Amino acid sequence: MIRNSLIFLLVALGTFIIDQNIKILFVDGFFWDSSCISLELHYNKGVAFSMFASLGENLKWIQTLLIIGIIGYIFYEGYLKEFAFPLGLLIGGAIGNLYDRFIHEGVVDYIAWHCGFDFAIFNYADIMINIGVISILILSYISSKKAT
Repeated sequence: MIRNSLIFLLVALGTFIIDQNIKILFVDGFFWDSSCISLELHYNKGVAFSMFASLGENLKWIQTLLIIGIIGYIFYEGYLKEFAFPLGLLIGGAIGNLYDRFIHEGVVDYIAWHCGFDFAIFNYADIMINIGVISILILSYISSKKAT
């Protein structure tokens, strides 16, 4: 359990540190543009696709409670045994975006896809959250196949 907790903690911390360092570049003015992808600063006051932006300041407190609840649930159910690395990615990304809400009053997003269609603007933390979720789904599927 200690080994898995350490993996979880180090991956979450590493994800958070990488995420925040990339975001500093954009907050300090970094910009790049191409025909398909623009790297430009945006502040998202909501969640995915700016949903729930109307919650304003309450959103960061709701997300704080959700993250604390998820971390508690992860430890209570013992999910670190099987999913320490992907859960570290997920929680590290979530905390990175939550930190932005407290420091910048919105999530720092900077990857804008506009090749053929406009897609949501996102960041490194969002990518790590998605990789974490997809990894958990794949590992769960593999585990269920082994059990049958």
